[in-house]
Amino acid sequence: MLEGPAGSLDALLQEDAGREPRLAALICHPHPRYGGTMHNKVVHRCATVLHGLGAAVLRFNFRGAGRSEGTFDRGAGELEDARAAFGWLRARHPRARLWVAGFSFGSWIAARLAAAEPAVGRLVLIAPPVGASGFGFLKSVAVPKLVVQGTRDDVCPLAALEAEFPAWAEPKTLVRIEGATHFFDRRLRDLGAALTAALAGAARDASA
Repeated sequence: MLEGPAGSLDALLQEDAGREPRLAALICHPHPRYGGTMHNKVVHRCATVLHGLGAAVLRFNFRGAGRSEGTFDRGAGELEDARAAFGWLRARHPRARLWVAGFSFGSWIAARLAAAEPAVGRLVLIAPPVGASGFGFLKSVAVPKLVVQGTRDDVCPLAALEAEFPAWAEPKTLVRIEGATHFFDRRLRDLGAALTAALAGAARDASA
């Protein structure tokens, strides 16, 4: 349990005992009003990949989700929750390079956190809800961005992302998962492979 701005935050940390990581990553989960928690299968797969690449990985439940205290705050309070979790991770691993990732609603929170926190060295967005939430600020955020999107996502359609993505600041990469729906049903292995392929080089550089 971490100390958050609205009370305790339920969290899960994956790290290797006895080894100080050179890379640490925070992952934000999807919309809590629709059942999103840190145990979501996409969030779990992302955490597994990042930990496999050598990162200490912190997942947490936004206020009102799981055992976290507080109530849903339409993104404002959730950003502060993420900021608190990020601060905790940075304090635990002060020499590590810091990445932030998010899935769906969590990617909106992660992107806003990266825009406000100079310490964020890389941003991973999985199925960002560009049609429902504003991402226009990424036009001026030069943090390296990896965006992963399913071609059959009917919650956050690929077409909406493709219309906005060209305006986002470089460096950036868009990876499309053919046939994947919003929750990557039967495509989690493909998601994991795409994340590994896109991030392995950067993770090696961070650990050098």
